Amino acid sequence: MKIKKGDNVKVIAGKDKGKTGAVTRAFPADDMVLIDGVNVKKRHIKKRGRDNPGQIVERSHPIHVSNVMVVDPKGGTTRIGKEFDEKANKWVRVAKKSGTKL
Repeated sequence: MKIKKGDNVKVIAGKDKGKTGAVTRAFPADDMVLIDGVNVKKRHIKKRGRDNPGQIVERSHPIHVSNVMVVDPKGGTTRIGKEFDEKANKWVRVAKKSGTKL
């Protein structure tokens, strides 16, 4: 999975199409990512005694990684590739459109 925690992504399909946000958590085994403010659903919480009243809470739920695309630092969406950095002697992620390192 090429999308990692902290990446700035844009939703390209589904009910939240066009929204952008940062990935707060990645689930590589399920190919899902959690983006704050995207795929928000309401959850009803039952009353628990006198001190904890019942309430409705909005929570973000995971979205499939195929429905999001990384936002290029120079603008627009882009795909992700890998290049070998000779100076650091390791592989780095690179934006395909602009060639900038992520």
